[in-house]
Amino acid sequence: MGIIERIKEIEAEMARTQKNKATEYHLGQLKAKIAKLRTQLLEPPKGSSGGGEGFEVTKYGHGRVALIGFPSVGKSTLLTLLTGTQSEAASYEFTTLTCIPGIIHYNDTKIQLLDLPGIIEGASEGKGRGRQVIAVAKSSDLVLMVLDASKSEGHRQILTRELEAVGLRLNKRPPQIYFKKKKTGGISFNSTLPLTHVDEKLCYQILHEYKIHNAEVLFREDATADDLIDVIEGNRKYMKCVYVYNKIDVVGIDDVDNLARQPNSVVISCNLKLNLDRLLARMWEEMGLVRIYSKPQGQQPDFTDPFVLSADRGGCTVEDFCNHIHRSLVKDVKYVLVWGTSARHYPQHCGLGHLLQDEDVVQIVKKKEKEEGGRGRFKSHTTGPARISDREKKAPLKT
Repeated sequence: MGIIERIKEIEAEMARTQKNKATEYHLGQLKAKIAKLRTQLLEPPKGSSGGGEGFEVTKYGHGRVALIGFPSVGKSTLLTLLTGTQSEAASYEFTTLTCIPGIIHYNDTKIQLLDLPGIIEGASEGKGRGRQVIAVAKSSDLVLMVLDASKSEGHRQILTRELEAVGLRLNKRPPQIYFKKKKTGGISFNSTLPLTHVDEKLCYQILHEYKIHNAEVLFREDATADDLIDVIEGNRKYMKCVYVYNKIDVVGIDDVDNLARQPNSVVISCNLKLNLDRLLARMWEEMGLVRIYSKPQGQQPDFTDPFVLSADRGGCTVEDFCNHIHRSLVKDVKYVLVWGTSARHYPQHCGLGHLLQDEDVVQIVKKKEKEEGGRGRFKSHTTGPARISDREKKAPLKT
């Protein structure tokens, strides 16, 4: 029996099982089995070479955004409108067969936009080259899920389910669970608050399913069994996602109003070029890019070419800014002067741990090297030997 058949068999057993206190341990074990099988499904087959045409393209710019959606929802048209890159668009499905990159120039930054082929139900199992498409989406900073406003709401659930099956968690943060394997000592289970979804017995059963018998587990929030499995697997990717509803020109105003009020959603029309500026502003807001302008000592700031930082790519502190310029700069920094929204007064003397905000101006003051020379008691370095025993002994006085 193949891995996909085993997954379907366990899912059928979970559907047949009633959910109550008596069966929650059994369901927890079945969830752990499914997670293990799906991890095996993502691994490349043994003995296979890395040949074949892939979708991956070289990273470029200050951020990367992936377009994911069903065929014929307007992904290629959206790429052409936002970047000017010509991506073939036609009235039949699967027009785009490979990854087509484009560059968005927005707020003095360059954002790479990837037009991926449409995915279908069952993509997590490899249907329609779905695995390659989702692998490229994993390497991006933000996912734009393009949906057809005239179709049913079920498309959003299907795509979310397919992405979660391969370890992508959309608009979620990592669970506050501390997990560490040990060599001896058994399983140590603790929590900092009362748990309603998981108890010690269920945690032991899930760990035993993974053949883990010595570990330390600490719950810092009221997490579920699925969260514990995600932490044990350790290969989950937590990403931000914006749901983009295209073709709003073919539905009524009430439907557009309902779609626009849903969380993490933006409504657009590529045909009439409606609300594209709001989509770009929402992308900028979700990616959290921070522009920093440098100011040389005694000169005006350079507002033409900013340094772009982000929390997902290294961080936004003064130390991260120095590392962005050069790795060896941090040890030479004496202090930093900051102008902008992150400063309490202008200029503010800051250290390496200061958190920068968008459009701050930064001036780095380096340590001065000790100069040789000086006279008398102001002399910084002596010319004599360091040890007393190495000094030249004067000749005895003649009497």
